[in-house]
Amino acid sequence: MNKKLDLNDSVYELCTLHPELKTLMKDIGFENITKPGMLETAGRIMTIPKGARMKQIELTLVLDILKKHGFDPVWKGDKQ
Repeated sequence: MNKKLDLNDSVYELCTLHPELKTLMKDIGFENITKPGMLETAGRIMTIPKGARMKQIELTLVLDILKKHGFDPVWKGDKQ
């Protein structure tokens, strides 16, 4: 069963629910996620789509990788 990821939730919330996501996000190109304090500060306001835009990483690529690793990225409510 895939693990649902609400793309409107902050990276902090998602990594708290799914700790393995932190390493996967780093491997995708979000290397700052592993810097001390970054997840607890910027991660509280950053979403995966916002981070992808900021890092200039195609969101579709990020979503495909997440799906390949057993995650089910979904939009609940309005898109950001």
